[in-house]
Amino acid sequence: MFEAFPDRVARLVEVARRRYGKTALRVGDRISRRWLHRSNNPYFAELEAIAPRMGTAGLYMLNLSYEWACTTAVCSDPRGSGTRLLRTLDWRLSGLGACTVVSRHEAPAGPWLNVTWPGFVGALTVLAPGRFAAAINQPPMRMSRFGPVPAPFVYDWIAARYGVLRQKALPPAHLLRRAAEEARDYEEARIMLTREPICAPTFYTLAGARPDEGCLIERLHTRAFVHEAPVAAANHWLADSAPAGRPRTATSRERHAMLTAAMAQAVELEWVQAPILNKDTRLAAVANAATGQLVAQGFEDGAPATRQTFFTA
Repeated sequence: MFEAFPDRVARLVEVARRRYGKTALRVGDRISRRWLHRSNNPYFAELEAIAPRMGTAGLYMLNLSYEWACTTAVCSDPRGSGTRLLRTLDWRLSGLGACTVVSRHEAPAGPWLNVTWPGFVGALTVLAPGRFAAAINQPPMRMSRFGPVPAPFVYDWIAARYGVLRQKALPPAHLLRRAAEEARDYEEARIMLTREPICAPTFYTLAGARPDEGCLIERLHTRAFVHEAPVAAANHWLADSAPAGRPRTATSRERHAMLTAAMAQAVELEWVQAPILNKDTRLAAVANAATGQLVAQGFEDGAPATRQTFFTA
């Protein structure tokens, strides 16, 4: 896939360089590469093969970025065929929407589609026909306190990254890729995404091929809170016993409420409206594992950046 889209790779590299700067990319790359190697990451060799062809630093750091906000839902398809996954992904890195690609992969458990970007080896939005569809959302950042006073944001941001570097478990996006490659059905994917350790908290929304298969898995490092479908997720915890955290966006609850109300009537991407759609939205998709159908579209600055494209796996 890297070789198939050299123009998109070049554009993403330039965007990253402008946003983070050459020095930050070099330092971030060095730290990220060292951690991936130390943790025996199963996709490290794949990144090592890509890195020399990038022409600049940034590959390792961007593959470990965890800066997105999202809105996702899983519900029965009103047209009567299986369960649907409704998904938007927000990220402040501009250019991702225009560079979105859908790649097809063959794996031991069966073929699967990955809505992704050239050079990214993890999985954030997947469709495994006849098995499941799944997506990742980012939960709130854990909030520290100095007595009754919340710690500064930068303190929690640094603490979160340091916490990841102390872990040896898979990044959330790498565990989702592993599920797409190895899980033979919804139940195996659910067990894997619920039980396997991960290096950072995340939300997995999972939709099976049958109308009764769907859930939201709110993950901590080694613990999970599972909510059965129909259910929507944004960027705040639904579980009462989840840790307190800093909201990722000011509109998380509004986006959650809007998608919850739209689940039963949503047709293709007509539900992608403000505040679900915002200036940082880079992707919207609908996936159905029962029919093997996927529709995806890239966005930039609150407007379509690609045409709405339909795929049948």
